[in-house]
Formats: sequence, structure tokens, C-alpha cells
Amino acid sequence: MKNLFLFLAISTILMSCSNKIEVDTIVINANVYTVNNEFKKAESFAIKDGKIIAIGTSVEIQLNYKPINIINAQGKTIVPGFIDAHCHFYGLGLQQQKVNLEGTKSFNEVIERIVAFQKEKNVSYITGRGWDQNDWDIKEFPTKEKLDSLFPTTPIAVTRIDGHALLANQAAIDLAGITIKTPFTGGEILQKNGKLTGIFIDAPMELIEAKIPAPSKSEQIQALKDAEKICFNSGLTTVDDAGLSKDVIELIDSLQQTGDLKIRIYAMVSVSDENIDYFTKKGIIKTDLLNVRSFKVYADGALGSRGAAMKQPYSDQHNHYGALVTPLKDLRKYAIKIAASNYQMNTHAIGDSANYVMLRAYKDVLKAKNDRRWRIEHAQIVDKSDFIYFNNVIPSVQPTHATSDMYWAEDRVGAERIKGAYAYKDLLNTYGKIALGTDFPVEKVSPLLTFYAAVARKDLQGFPANGFQPENALSREQTLKGMTIWAAYSNFEEHEKGSIEIGKFADFVILDKNIMEIEESKIPSIKIEGTYIAGIKVN
Repeated sequence: MKNLFLFLAISTILMSCSNKIEVDTIVINANVYTVNNEFKKAESFAIKDGKIIAIGTSVEIQLNYKPINIINAQGKTIVPGFIDAHCHFYGLGLQQQKVNLEGTKSFNEVIERIVAFQKEKNVSYITGRGWDQNDWDIKEFPTKEKLDSLFPTTPIAVTRIDGHALLANQAAIDLAGITIKTPFTGGEILQKNGKLTGIFIDAPMELIEAKIPAPSKSEQIQALKDAEKICFNSGLTTVDDAGLSKDVIELIDSLQQTGDLKIRIYAMVSVSDENIDYFTKKGIIKTDLLNVRSFKVYADGALGSRGAAMKQPYSDQHNHYGALVTPLKDLRKYAIKIAASNYQMNTHAIGDSANYVMLRAYKDVLKAKNDRRWRIEHAQIVDKSDFIYFNNVIPSVQPTHATSDMYWAEDRVGAERIKGAYAYKDLLNTYGKIALGTDFPVEKVSPLLTFYAAVARKDLQGFPANGFQPENALSREQTLKGMTIWAAYSNFEEHEKGSIEIGKFADFVILDKNIMEIEESKIPSIKIEGTYIAGIKVN
């Protein structure tokens, strides 16, 4: 009799095992925020062929699925893979090969870093990025005299943190053939006492940049790989690169096809008549890793360099309005051409005038088309009377811009206009969704800092105590959606990513703390324990 019972028990176990569905991986004992429509939580899910095929309790998943691999989360929090809805992925990679000027507290420190960089690298043309005069005691644009003295024959071009102002030395200016009589539009070339200061703002920067040696193909590939590593370590599984050339997009595609680049990329094509004609004729380009269906357009410059186009003069510079960096006739022409295709238009607009111009242009060309998902990138300063135009336009914003700019933004625009600045809750309430990103390398890559800035609206020292314009803070649920499912929606990808649901890519992140419940001030200290794309750990 005992042998019979033993036989039946073994038979039951064997039958149970044989009935299990074979999968690649199961995740168990997790605190999963699925970010589905009901914002439900789960404990476990199963993955096969890179996609999620089941979600439930740990007991249910283990009972019904036979995995090759098991990820025991040990109670840690899992969220969908973070999506950066606006960044410069390729630019981040290139920056790793240049002098880093982020965090400099004076122009003297900028000089010191350039000297140290050149001593180590000894390049023929020095480039870099990251200085911000608003962080210095003397909050004025630097001038080129010290660079001329130290580097009389080596060209130097280093851009401001936002990429909308550039300091060049005389060697770079001479190489570009620029004088005080050189014509320009769409920005400024600063002069003092009848001489060039070395500062170029917005469109005139192109005069200098045209003479900077192009990176080799090997340098381009290394840049993309370097950027991918940084992003994976930060929990990013998809990045929206806001402005890429045809050649770089093709390089990305080739690297993804060979398995040398694994990150998912939503590529915004840098706008030009040539690119519009080429890509709209070719049609949407879509693979599991690459999505090309949008154009990046620049309406104006940046607030920090007073290049953002404003309806009224800047509060801290008499009779200065900023400027459109793309002529109005071209902005409208691009909008008409893109509207006639199935591509998306994503426009950089910082100042209230630039936002108004583009929102009206969108409205005029889109008419009754309600699901084109055109985007305004940044939407930083919006006239209160213009928010209504976002009812059919996705606001794509970067919360860390608010906490970086809050120290001086009111000086630029005054007490009244600041009320419509960095107004993320107002934008969300108008459209119903909001896409969140960083604009890196302008800001830090970290999605955790994005989350903290959106929710707390404070810097890392907890300033200001009540948050910067706290009425426009987002809830934690809204913020997580903005970094996952709403960002996916802004890319037309909400059916394949952005949440942990059956049928979607198994892109997810394991965090060492619960981002939805941890004390607000501790959000930036959360660690990324694992970044997974298609169920495979990539960091």
C-alpha cells in the first residue's frame, strides 16, 4: 500500500511538471508596479522570447511555468523600463571624448579643465560642453582673451550646458573666417567695443561648428556604445534621441542589427527639406529596437542664454526678446510638409512666443486630425492664455530643467510670466498625458533625478523647503506613467512597451527601494539593481 501511495505521489508530481509551460525566465517575489490601466501591482511574471506571457502571484507563476532562469527579486521593487522621452543619446556618447565642463564654478575652472584635457589628449581642435555662467559668482558670459593667450594656434569651441551658446577662441574664429562684419540670423554674435567676444548664440554657432573635424566612424561607434552603457546603468531601456542625421540613424540601425547595440531608440530626424523628402518617401522605419517616424525642429533657443523667444522683453535685459532660430516661414513650411505624411513633428519651444507660434501652427495644419501626437519639446514658458492649445499636442518636458533653472528663471521672465513656467501639472491637466525626459547631457542622465524633480521640485539639498511652484508638482503615479507608458504613447509604442503587461516586451528595472513609498528626500539615493531588455540583464 505504501508503495502505491508513493507511486501515485511521484506520478502526480511528474504530471504536474510535464504540464508546465516552458519559458525562458520567471521573476518571483517582486513588488511589481505594472503601470497598466488600473495601475495594479503583481508579484511575478513569466517571459518567453523576450516578451511577457503571464503575470500573477509567485505561487501561480511557479506552479504553471517551467523556466530556464529564475530571478528572485527578494521583495524588491520592479517597474517598467524607464523611457527618456527627450535626450541626446549620440551627443552624450560624443561628449565622453571631449572636455567635460559640467559643474564648473568659475571661468577660471573652465580654463583649468581645458588645459588639463589638452595636456592629456593633445587634440588638434578642442571641443567640450557644460559651462553655465549662471553657476558662477560673476553671472556673465565669458570672453575669449584667456583662451587666446593660452591657445593662440589651437582652435577651441566649448558650448554652454544647454547647447545654445558657444565660446570660441580667435583660432577657431579665424578658421571659420568670421569677422565683425559676418552676416547672421537666428541668434547673436556678441561684440564688445567693436570686437568679437567669442560668444555665439543659437544659429550663428553653426558658423564655428562647420569647421570642427567630424568624428571618425570608429569614434561614432564608440560614442554610441559609451552612451548605451551609461543609460543601461541608469535604468533606461528606451531613449528618444532629439535630433539625428540620416547617417547616424543608419549607423544605429546597423549596430542594432548585428547585436552590437541593444538599447531601444526612438529617433527624431533633424529637420531639413532633404530629410523630410527622404524619410516621408521611405515611410516609417520600425524594428524591435528602432523607430523612425518623427522630425525634430527648433523654434527658438534657451532661456539661460536669453535665446528663448519671448512675447515681451526679458525682465533682466532691456528690449531683448530672444529670437526664433528657424524663420517663421520655414517653421510653417515644415509643419505643412510633415502634416501631409504619417510622421510626427516634435518642436523645441522654450519661450512663450515660440510656444504660441508653434501651437498655432500645429492647430492650423492638423485641423481635425486628433491622433497625430505632435509634440512640443520643453514647453518651458507658456502664456496662461495659450495652455488650451495643448488639448491636441503632447507636452514633452524635463523636470530637472525646473530645478536647475529655478534659481534665476524669475530674473529672466519676471514674477507674472514665471507662473506659466515649468507648469507640468497644468500641461498634464490640459492634454491628459505628459512625457518626461532629461534632455541629457544638458541634465544628468538619471531617471531617478527626473522622478525626484517632478515630485518634489527641489534640488538635492532640499531647496526650496516647499518646492519650486509646488502647485505644478506631479504625483508619484503620474510621474512613473510619464517615464513609462505615457512616454511610450508619445512614441506610438504604448502597445509594445511602457508597462508590464502580457504581450509586451520584457523591459523592466529592479530598484533597491520602493520608489512609490520611500521618503521623498531619499528618492535620488535609490540604486538600479538591474536593467532588463527583452528579459535579458544589460547592466
